Amino acid sequence: MAAELLDVHGLLFKRQKYKEADLLAKLWTKELGIVTVIIKGGMRPKSRLAAAVLPFTEGTFGVLTRRQGISQLRTYKKLRQHDELFTDLDKSAYLSYLFDLADHAFSEYQNLGSYYQLLMGAFDRIVAGQDPEIIAQIVQLQLLAAFGVAPQLAACVICGKEQGIFDYSLSLGGVVCSDHFRNVDRLHLSPKAAALIRTLGLLPLERLGQIQLDEPLKKESRRAVAQIYQATVDLNLPSLRFLNEVRGG
Repeated sequence: MAAELLDVHGLLFKRQKYKEADLLAKLWTKELGIVTVIIKGGMRPKSRLAAAVLPFTEGTFGVLTRRQGISQLRTYKKLRQHDELFTDLDKSAYLSYLFDLADHAFSEYQNLGSYYQLLMGAFDRIVAGQDPEIIAQIVQLQLLAAFGVAPQLAACVICGKEQGIFDYSLSLGGVVCSDHFRNVDRLHLSPKAAALIRTLGLLPLERLGQIQLDEPLKKESRRAVAQIYQATVDLNLPSLRFLNEVRGG
C-alpha cells in the first residue's frame, strides 16, 4: 500500500525516546484510531515538531501513513497544549491511565467509533476540573464492551427486573436484583454503590452534569470496578499502579 499524507485530529497521549534523536508517540485519532508515529529529530531542541510532541497535545497532525505499522509525523497545525497537566499530578495520572487502558482495548488503526469521543470528552472534563474519579469510572465501565466483556447493567441478569435494589455478580457478569440475593455469588455492595455503578456504566458522558459524591461511596464503587476488571480483563498496567499511589490506594 502506498503511503499517503493525511491530516488527523486527536491527541498525543504517550511518547518515548527512540534511537538517539527520534521519538515514538501514540496518537488517539478520529480518522485512523490509535496510531504509533515516529518523529524524526523530535529530541533535538530546535526540532520544528517540538511543539507537537508534548504529552496531551491536542491538534491536527499531518501523518504519513500506510495504515499499518509505524507512521511518521510530518506536520501539525491548530495545536492546543495543557501546561497545567505538567504540575497537576492527579489529573495527569488519571489521564495517563485512561488512555493506557483504551490503548489496550483497541488494535492500531482500528475504528474507535463512539469511544473516540468518550475519551476526548473525559479528557476535556478532567482538564476542566470535574471529579476525575467519577469520569474514570465511567470510562472504565463503558470500555468493558470494547474488551468484549460488556456487563449487564440495565436489568437483572436473571429475571430482567429494571427497578429495585441490586448487587453485582462477577460470575454472572452483571447486576442481580434482591429477589435472587440468596441464590447467587455477589459483591455485597451497598444499594447506593450498586446504583452508582449502573448509572455510570449506562449514562452517556455528555449527559453528565455536576455531581458530588462522598468519598466512601466513590471508594466502594472504585473497588467494585477493580474487581470487575480483575475478573474479566485482568490487565496489570503500570499506569494504574501509579494512579493508585497518587490517589492513595
